[in-house]
Amino acid sequence: MKAIVLAAGYATRLRPLTDTWAKELLPVGGRPIIDWIIDAVTDAGIVDEIHVVTNSHKVDAFARWAVGRDVIVHDDGTTSNEHRLGAIGDLLFVIEHAQLDDDLLVIAGDNLFEFSLVDFAAFWRTKGTASAVAVRDVGSLELASRYGIVALADDGRVLDFEEKPADPPSTLAATATYLFHREHARLIRGYLDGEHGADQPGRFVGWLQRREPVYGWLFDDTWYDIGNHEQLLEADNRLRAAAGLSARESYSPD
Repeated sequence: MKAIVLAAGYATRLRPLTDTWAKELLPVGGRPIIDWIIDAVTDAGIVDEIHVVTNSHKVDAFARWAVGRDVIVHDDGTTSNEHRLGAIGDLLFVIEHAQLDDDLLVIAGDNLFEFSLVDFAAFWRTKGTASAVAVRDVGSLELASRYGIVALADDGRVLDFEEKPADPPSTLAATATYLFHREHARLIRGYLDGEHGADQPGRFVGWLQRREPVYGWLFDDTWYDIGNHEQLLEADNRLRAAAGLSARESYSPD
């Protein structure tokens, strides 16, 4: 299995911070966001390569970060938000650029989580030729409208997937952490050729679950999707507290 960390977005909601910083390299709890993800993947011991995809605007910063780390950094060649490949486009870019034909663990580079990737993978392995998504009950319909919302069968199979619904049918949110069977990863090119949209990996999951088995793995551990300044500050203070650091009233990368 290979891991792909998606870090090629332009994080416009975090400007002006992200005019000079790659969002995934912003420190939370005293360490870059992506460090926490790489540690979780490495400690799980379920992959034999970790790929990080970024863009030309951020690649130099990622190259400096990657020194001494067992990761492979890919530059998707884009230089602006208007010309981005999108998360699914970046996923295909890495697959083709690195010539991958493997099961894939795919994680968005702005997702911080405390659940066990070992447990997630163990659940997925019981399902045969299938893919899986980590799912959490966010407990609020207002919050649910910001995420992909899933409906699950009793055995966990995804019955429906709706990306950012205006009127959410439930509060079961898909996080940007996925396990794709290699046979399903091979379908990404066909999905994109069908012009279904290259951004938001959940859109591929919604398309896939109508054709192939996809399962939702429920967890209730802490999870942060760092999309705005408030979420960034909240995640920073939680991890600062765990590291014995004092809380801050406003976020600073210093």
